[in-house]
Amino acid sequence: METLSEEERFIYQKIKEKGNINYKELQQLCEDEFEGVRLILKKMKEKGIVSYEGVIPGFSAEIILTKE
Repeated sequence: METLSEEERFIYQKIKEKGNINYKELQQLCEDEFEGVRLILKKMKEKGIVSYEGVIPGFSAEIILTKE
């Protein structure tokens, strides 16, 4: 897998721990660590690491890992 930024690694670990995760829940887990979760998820989707419906995840979006 590609080299991930610190924020991408944090998000990757949270999704892996929880399995598929709702965007709102992921946002709450990340809010004390960093901002810009949507933008980071968009970059991760472009890299093929995660999947979700649409270009940018909405609050009800289900985030799914596509690469282990």
